[in-house]
Amino acid sequence: MLQWDAPNYFYFLLLIPLMMMGYSFLLVWKRNAKKRFGSPVLLEALAPRHSAFKTHLKFGVLLLGISALILAMVNPKMGTELETVKREGVDLVFAVDVSKSMLAEDIAPNRLEKAKRLVSETINKLSGDRVGIIAYAASAVPQLPITTDYESAKMFLQALNTNMLSSQGTAIAEAIELSKTYFDNENQTNRVLCIFSDGEDHEEGGELAAKTAAEEGITIFTVALGTEKGDVIPIKRNGVTSTFKKDAEGEVVITRMNTTILKEVAENTNGIFLLGDNTSEVVAAITNRLLEMDKAEFEAKQFVRFKDQYQWLLAIGLFLICLDLFLLDRKTKWIRNLNLFNDK
Repeated sequence: MLQWDAPNYFYFLLLIPLMMMGYSFLLVWKRNAKKRFGSPVLLEALAPRHSAFKTHLKFGVLLLGISALILAMVNPKMGTELETVKREGVDLVFAVDVSKSMLAEDIAPNRLEKAKRLVSETINKLSGDRVGIIAYAASAVPQLPITTDYESAKMFLQALNTNMLSSQGTAIAEAIELSKTYFDNENQTNRVLCIFSDGEDHEEGGELAAKTAAEEGITIFTVALGTEKGDVIPIKRNGVTSTFKKDAEGEVVITRMNTTILKEVAENTNGIFLLGDNTSEVVAAITNRLLEMDKAEFEAKQFVRFKDQYQWLLAIGLFLICLDLFLLDRKTKWIRNLNLFNDK
């Protein structure tokens, strides 16, 4: 297998046909100049040792040398051996609550941004595990399918916001049910759903959904965001708070963290419940628990190990250019003395 390290340098090969054209024009010009100077017999007598063949040979050697140097700049790499790389880890799906209550600022900078930071920091600690992302409010929608591309995961994570779902509320059961579609092997024991929410569940069924998830081998971690005292939900324009969310009676809504449902969901699946106020503690607790879990082999890929080959082309190019410098356009002595037609 062959690949090129710097293919842009291939454009320099266009110099070769240009040099050939220039050389052809030079030969035509010399031929016309010789005709004006004298007859071919006279010119042969004046320069008996000149060899047209060697002139062409010198130019051909020069072209080959330049071509080799250009190819050395491109740096071809030859695949010399196959290397098998196996990935082992846990399937980890993050379900992030994007309901309006997650805009409350009782935990800095707000509940949603704190959740995104916790997920991002957790991803930074992973190695070999696959991750997926779900956004949910009154319904749940997939954001990123299960993948080992952590950079893409963090990019999709930062795009989460409270305006992405029109139906408001918090339905943990919806997130749990959707997470089941992320896991491709029902026999896996290393499937984890990590829910980040303030726990204000406006729909029933979260506990039941957790029990059915446990039966299917899914472990659920829950991270509670906010405070029990609660806070208002700011409505901002251009980054400045203009008012606060109000209920149907016109009263300002106070949203409070509810840990009850989050604890029940975690307990029913042999998971862990965490308070999300301390980033390092949450990340450490999640990653430590993941380390204790059985790892599954996700994929075994064969990669070709490539080695640089430019040094050979560089050596050939320099040799040919040096050879061109030492080649003379005179006839070789034994050829000059050869008389095939017995000329007197």
